[in-house]
Amino acid sequence: MSRLRIFDHDAPQAPLLATHGHADIAAELAKIGVAFEQWQATQPVQPGDAPETIMAAYRADIDRLVAERGFRSVDVVSIAPDNPNREAMRAKFLDEHAHKEDEVRFFVAGSGLFSLHVGEKVYEVLCEAGDLISVPDGATHWFDMGPEPSFVAIRFFTEPDGWVGHFTGSDIAQRFPRLEAGSAL
Repeated sequence: MSRLRIFDHDAPQAPLLATHGHADIAAELAKIGVAFEQWQATQPVQPGDAPETIMAAYRADIDRLVAERGFRSVDVVSIAPDNPNREAMRAKFLDEHAHKEDEVRFFVAGSGLFSLHVGEKVYEVLCEAGDLISVPDGATHWFDMGPEPSFVAIRFFTEPDGWVGHFTGSDIAQRFPRLEAGSAL
């Protein structure tokens, strides 16, 4: 179940707000310039389907977003728990960083945990299948796919180098909860 928790950046043990309602999540995130949407497939899809099949199931929403935002590239990424590079892939984005363009991800299957550091607060967003999140360019954040990652996501890009992470050097991400195998944050 999708979830938003908001913390004071100095108090990772005590959420100021916790909600599972999609409308509530979208409303809270909109206050900080983060888009959060729910999409429905027009045909059944599952992990392992060809990227073309997955994108066809969400074609209207993909085309709408590309037209609205000017994205030049859309792809599908699939990560499974048995991926031999899963530890390195997870570690790559666990530290606070920002990008030169919006980070837009739609979760077709599985889940991932985005944490955004905005002012004196941390917004922790557990994205599940059907969720789209758009983190604005320059927003400091980190992403946790868990120790046994299992997700399929559609990614949107404007420039080839726009998704390069620019790391802040802060240790804030280490102070906040992480996805753990079998845990329900």
